[in-house]
Amino acid sequence: MTGEPNLLGELLRARRELLTPEQAGIPVLGPRRVPGLRREEVAMLAGISADYYLRLEQGRDRNPSRQVLESLARVLQLDDDTTAYLSGLAEPRPVRRRRRRRKETVPPGIVKFLAALSLPAFVEGRYLDVLAANPLAAAISPRLVPGANRLRDVFLDPAERALFPDWDLATRALVAGFRQSVGTETDDPRFIELVGELSLASPRFRELWARHDVANRRGATVRFDHPLVGELVLNREKLLVSEAPGLVLAVYHPDPGTDAADKLALLGSATTAPVEPRPKEHHA
Repeated sequence: MTGEPNLLGELLRARRELLTPEQAGIPVLGPRRVPGLRREEVAMLAGISADYYLRLEQGRDRNPSRQVLESLARVLQLDDDTTAYLSGLAEPRPVRRRRRRRKETVPPGIVKFLAALSLPAFVEGRYLDVLAANPLAAAISPRLVPGANRLRDVFLDPAERALFPDWDLATRALVAGFRQSVGTETDDPRFIELVGELSLASPRFRELWARHDVANRRGATVRFDHPLVGELVLNREKLLVSEAPGLVLAVYHPDPGTDAADKLALLGSATTAPVEPRPKEHHA
């Protein structure tokens, strides 16, 4: 196991360091030398020995019981998504050979659906690559086109960042969804390349990645500062593509009675033919 990433230990340590003694109900007496909780404090609150907790953080024990995981999740105040992710990290996994990941392909029916849809929509893969998009999606952002990557654009492209007045919240949700999407398959060359590039180029990404936040890719209300129509508030739904595991269909739609519908119609008047997905090769 020595060659495998210690995802369980990394998550425990990151969340321990983010939790203050006050949040955990521990009285603070004098200065503290470590951020967040000490290992001994987490172990005490979880009802396990300090030595056993140390083994978990160091990766010397990677398969704690369900009861231990539930206690740690309670002490570290993990939400449901992160608790489920923590449990998955503790499940024994068979030894597998590294192999090139199968190319992600959008089912033909989804391509036709995108073309027929009168709302902005696109399909993203497990690494948040844009695999297909309709013209109205590109009208929201010219970077919502096949071949783009949502992480690269939102973190590294100044024009894309300017679209999001709530950029801090948007990036936090984006990274948490990315971590959940990738799961435990962190030995994939595509993952290593993408995380390495973003970690070097974006201090914000490094900060968020170190937190080990996890969240399912789900719907939300998104506020844009669009260069043509100004403030644009849309609901975003993220729907799993059943025929292609790992793929998600994202659709934006306005609330009834708001000016967002009129602004979308204005943007739609400038669109042309549907944008067809094109294959994108990733080299290991």
